[in-house]
Amino acid sequence: MVENLTAETFKEKVFDYKEGKEWKYKGDKPCIIDFYADWCGPCKMVAPILDELSEDYKDKVEIYKINTESEQELAAAFGIMSIPTILFVAPGKEPQGVRGALSKAQFEDNIKKWLL
Repeated sequence: MVENLTAETFKEKVFDYKEGKEWKYKGDKPCIIDFYADWCGPCKMVAPILDELSEDYKDKVEIYKINTESEQELAAAFGIMSIPTILFVAPGKEPQGVRGALSKAQFEDNIKKWLL
């Protein structure tokens, strides 16, 4: 299931960007983080793909969404300048970011390349 994160839940589940200077992912499973806005057309195209992926990879990959409108400080902390921006995060590795809408095949390629 795709989970919407706030700054607070992001700090608990992903990374405490206020305390930590060095990136350290808190999760034990890889995750995908979608920075989006409700008014964004390409973001709306990505949403059903993320829903499908959350089923396809439900025991392997967490999928999170962050609304850049309501979580502006969090988006700014990650330098999100365009949406959608997708982060692929694997435990023990630096996040890999992709800007723009991806197809399901592109998501799956990136999941294989960076997460699994």
